Amino acid sequence: MIDWLPVTDSKRVIASAYDADGERILVRFPDGKEWQYHGCPLTVWEEFIAPGTSKGTFIHQRLNFHANGPVVD
Repeated sequence: MIDWLPVTDSKRVIASAYDADGERILVRFPDGKEWQYHGCPLTVWEEFIAPGTSKGTFIHQRLNFHANGPVVD
């Protein structure tokens, strides 16, 4: 079960979640699509959810370089 957290400070992301066992960040976009980024230790998750972090910029500059794809749980 994924515990989605609402994201209120972004126009590009409406919810996010972290799977510690799988070291993956999950992102839900306004169109309802859910995407996952693999190989993300807890420190990367903490940077992603830090106040003031632009979620769209973080995804573009950091997460897109990780293995990624649609969420299929």
